[in-house]
Amino acid sequence: MWQEIDHHISQVTGQKFQTSQHSSVSGGCINQGYAISNDKITYFVKLNKATQGEMFAAEMLGLQQMYETKTIRVPKPVCWGNTNNSSYIVLEWLEMNGGNNKSWQQMGRNLAEMHKTISKKGFGWDLNNTIGSTPQINTWKSDWREFYTEHRLGYQFQLAKRKGGRFPLAEKLLAAIPELLANHQVEPALVHGDLWGGNAGFTVDGEPVIFDPATYFGDREVDIAMTELFGGFPPAFYQGYQEILPLDQGYEQRKTLYNLYHILNHFNLFGGGYASQANGMIERILQNL
Repeated sequence: MWQEIDHHISQVTGQKFQTSQHSSVSGGCINQGYAISNDKITYFVKLNKATQGEMFAAEMLGLQQMYETKTIRVPKPVCWGNTNNSSYIVLEWLEMNGGNNKSWQQMGRNLAEMHKTISKKGFGWDLNNTIGSTPQINTWKSDWREFYTEHRLGYQFQLAKRKGGRFPLAEKLLAAIPELLANHQVEPALVHGDLWGGNAGFTVDGEPVIFDPATYFGDREVDIAMTELFGGFPPAFYQGYQEILPLDQGYEQRKTLYNLYHILNHFNLFGGGYASQANGMIERILQNL
């Protein structure tokens, strides 16, 4: 397997690469991660089952699109492919460290600059991808309300009901989305799609980095909302973001609607108390009508 990956790296980069050492590192909850080196250069490799190649193809495209904006640092994608038993993606290796207020503020600014990348096709993406290991449907739509209703919350509710989840107000909520988003003007911005603390960090030089995306073109507020979901980012991040792209009026209400997507996804992935949390969020959202 490593010989095949070495050969692919050599083909893509035009420089012969032969792994002299590889060591296991964190690859997230879903993948196995490795640092591979030839004593001159190091790459980060994620491995999964051979059937998961499309997931890595989508990650490669998402990272490439974000990289090409020249706004916020992402690991530069090198290649992806399949061996007999595994699928893989090879990325630039970045030495990571903690951030301070200055670097968090810069992350907010850089993300806002990335969010200025707008699609002429509307809301969606050229590939379906994954949110965690759950399929994420990205079929293009011209209307954000329709996209979010059908491809985000509606799809998650369908999966959740198959798993035995009970969401008595689900249909009422889906029907209310046009009203909940009625006064919100949305441009289809390039978003990371899965922006929590585990998918953001800093190089040893303090440069902000985001990674492990679930990319698509949607409301930029979905990224900001998710940064608040699991502990939140430091205040300096939001200060930096608002310097470049101030949040629209009503964001505080919309963020619960947007974060419901991720809580439903957590129910679909992990079960447990996420159903109760989701139902509580639905009730709070409907109180805003």
